[in-house]
Amino acid sequence: MVRVGLAVCDPDGILATPVKTLSRDLKKNSDVKVVVKEAAARGAVQIFVGLPRTMKGEEKASAEMARSYASVLVSFLADAELDVPVFLIDERLTTVSAHQALHQAGMSSREHRKVVDQVAAVEILQHAIDMQKARNATVGQAVRTIEPRVVGTAGASEHEEDPTIFTQNAVSEESSQAL
Repeated sequence: MVRVGLAVCDPDGILATPVKTLSRDLKKNSDVKVVVKEAAARGAVQIFVGLPRTMKGEEKASAEMARSYASVLVSFLADAELDVPVFLIDERLTTVSAHQALHQAGMSSREHRKVVDQVAAVEILQHAIDMQKARNATVGQAVRTIEPRVVGTAGASEHEEDPTIFTQNAVSEESSQAL
């Protein structure tokens, strides 16, 4: 079962904190709806979706899942008329690190499953916040939807950007500024 860890940060973009763990719902996308509701309620200004890569930087099936998830999230945000950009951010070793932190905190391995995705989401979000501050720029890969084309046109104009669509793994969701 794929889970989605949800974390938020304070309005000043300093500290990431866990919110909840959601079960991925491929049929009804109820988990995506929860993320959209949280984004609206908290006034989110960005959402980061973890992109799992191998240690060599390669993308496997879990990365494709993350890209699909992020794309669905962008569509649901647009449907809700929320102008909140979604970015994919490298999440290598976050789950391993989360398990280590929980173990060091004295939590049994059996209990990890309940919160490990939240802890990983916090790590991903905190990493994004820290990188943005250090670089004084937005980080991650922007997720865009493909705009439907009108039948009978010659295609995209030379001024139109190529859409980039991404997805997330056993998915960790987070954003900067209240989601």
